[in-house]
Amino acid sequence: MSFSINVNGENKEVDVDADTPLLWVIRDELNLVGTKFGCGVAACGSCTVHIDGQPRRSCITPISSVGDSTVTTIEAIDTDVAKAVQTAWRELDVVQCGYCQSGQIMSAIGLLSENAKPADADIDSYMQGNACRCATYHRIRAAIHRASTILEG
Repeated sequence: MSFSINVNGENKEVDVDADTPLLWVIRDELNLVGTKFGCGVAACGSCTVHIDGQPRRSCITPISSVGDSTVTTIEAIDTDVAKAVQTAWRELDVVQCGYCQSGQIMSAIGLLSENAKPADADIDSYMQGNACRCATYHRIRAAIHRASTILEG
């Protein structure tokens, strides 16, 4: 079945089954490999993308549900919030193995887009669906606070 999808500002045509997860369309059909497969059941957050500006787990989102929505992957996220998060991640050396980081970053951008000054409890609650095998949660939280400070100017 043919689907038209807007990914990273470009309209793309893909020929896949209606129940194909968005993750596999992004990775296998569009060759955008920054979004990772982790668990396949939306429990780890590695596959997080933004759909119409909101973080969503692409591993459980069928292509047929995307419709006219705009999908943004880690490769093209380019807002002021995204830049602040990316800067904070580098400054605080958040990444250890790096596998989960695209999902962590996409979720952190979602959080700071909704709540510019989150408390620790806000961060822990919002980021709870993002697993990090290396347990860099304290660095992730610190980077989110740092990104918030960067956004303040």
